[in-house]
Amino acid sequence: MARVMSIDTGKLMQRLKQLLILAMMLMMMLVVVLQTAQAQISNVHATANNQVNIRAGTGIDFDQVGQMIEGTSYPVVAQSEFYPWLLIADPVTLQPIGWIYEEIVTVTGDPNTLPISEEIIDPAAVNAPQQPTTTPIMTISAPTNSTEGSTTDSSSPSVTLTPTATFTSQPTFNVAGVVQGEINVRYGPGTQYPRVGVAQAGERYEITGYHTQFPWVQIRYPNSPTGFAWVAIDLLEIQGNYYNTDPISDNTLNLPTLTPTPSVISSTSEDGESVSPGLAQLGEQLARIALNGGFDPATSRFGAMFLMDLQTGESITYGNDYAFSGTSINKVAILAELYATLDNPPNVRLATDIANTMICSENAATNRLLSSIGDGDEWDGAEAVTQMYQQLGLDNSFLVAPYTLDPNNPPLPPRALNIPETSVDATKSNADFSNQITVEDMGILLADIYNCGYNDEPLLNGAIEPRECRQMLHVMSNNNVDALLKAGVPEDTRVAHKHGWIPDTHGNAAVFFTPGGDYVMVMMLHQPEWLDYSESLPVIAESSRAVYNYFNPDAQMDQIREGFIPEATTCNFANTPLITDIRQPVWDD
Repeated sequence: MARVMSIDTGKLMQRLKQLLILAMMLMMMLVVVLQTAQAQISNVHATANNQVNIRAGTGIDFDQVGQMIEGTSYPVVAQSEFYPWLLIADPVTLQPIGWIYEEIVTVTGDPNTLPISEEIIDPAAVNAPQQPTTTPIMTISAPTNSTEGSTTDSSSPSVTLTPTATFTSQPTFNVAGVVQGEINVRYGPGTQYPRVGVAQAGERYEITGYHTQFPWVQIRYPNSPTGFAWVAIDLLEIQGNYYNTDPISDNTLNLPTLTPTPSVISSTSEDGESVSPGLAQLGEQLARIALNGGFDPATSRFGAMFLMDLQTGESITYGNDYAFSGTSINKVAILAELYATLDNPPNVRLATDIANTMICSENAATNRLLSSIGDGDEWDGAEAVTQMYQQLGLDNSFLVAPYTLDPNNPPLPPRALNIPETSVDATKSNADFSNQITVEDMGILLADIYNCGYNDEPLLNGAIEPRECRQMLHVMSNNNVDALLKAGVPEDTRVAHKHGWIPDTHGNAAVFFTPGGDYVMVMMLHQPEWLDYSESLPVIAESSRAVYNYFNPDAQMDQIREGFIPEATTCNFANTPLITDIRQPVWDD
């Protein structure tokens, strides 16, 4: 007789319930493992120093998908191969949300460990990014007692995600003003009042009052001595009705004692002591010349200057905390590195390329010099120039790419570029990511070349001979651009200089040989998008005249010379006496 098996339905259901619990626990543990793995990938974080735009791709031409608020931090999950941009991710899901410019954030961790990506983020797929101040963490809680109907196994801890991040957003004001462009913020309701700050386009301020007679509104402004300041209404996009704020009718505001503006000049001497009072006073005069010319360090239209007395080694500078596009001025460094690689005087072709690079600023000739430095590879040549800067201790200047021959078709890197980290701001000047200088680095390089040539001080451990240093200065003394710094000295003054300009930046770097003493001067001026020569050249020349008069008090210039810039099409030094000079094995100029 067949046996009939009976099924204990209760025990079966209990068993199925246990299996279901086990499966769910395994799934939860898998999620934790995956998320932990993702978190480990993101060991690099970016913290916003100011408000930072997040963009869909590696450039300001891409759509803005959000903003990082000052002080907030995001995990970084990738880097661009060609540009100094970082891909940040949602702190919880680690899904990419957009790109930020590396130079304007503080990066913790090693970005070189990040994978390479050029991913374009779909703006429509990105929610407005939250603003975490910390990174969420995972916590494991202690076991809990099982209850009827619970799917939690009482023998295992429960795994939960506990976000410890706090989130902030733009402050909510009843009435606010959004800045429409770079503007002055003033102590009172009128341009006759002193400026207490500069506001940038897109910044948002609480409006606390309005003037009953003048078209100005009062804003909350912590940097003002009173905590409030004034902006003309036409310069703001008003959000809300400012007539709902406090009406103010005072026609005269009593100014408090304002803290004196600290000197913009920094100075050094060979022994570490303060520079001579006369040189320090000259520095303040040079800063005023730039300021009177409309180049204000508090705005986006600003400049920088470096000056060294080659007799005493004393130097003064302002604006040295900014990097600028290297323009053609960085060709001085290319020339120095080229001579460091030469065992013999250059042949005719190389000598012609030297002259056409340093005087005509011909980019094709420049790239041939880089190719010579890099044993046939102009990209290797550019990297060698950067290594030379670093060997000299000039860590805020570099060149990592050849010069562009066709602006519409820039050269593509054959490999990932090794862009050095610097301690200066390259964002304010919109500096070329591959070609940057500071006025101090370039000034010290020129001083090193001078001291090598005329004081027999070894340069690059003797890789460049004094004869070669003198020849480099001789080539630059043949520069036929009679403007910029050269227009501030008498016409017959020997000036070994290199000029450089692009639409938004104009500059000049020079060694001056004058009766009252030799000196190095470097000056850069910047205005976003377009800088007019009629505004930059007189400021540079007038600054140069002030320096010349300081060194030559008995033969001062009353005014700057008009000067001139020759047509580029007429510049070619092939088969000229200068080529013969460059090829001389002995040179005592």
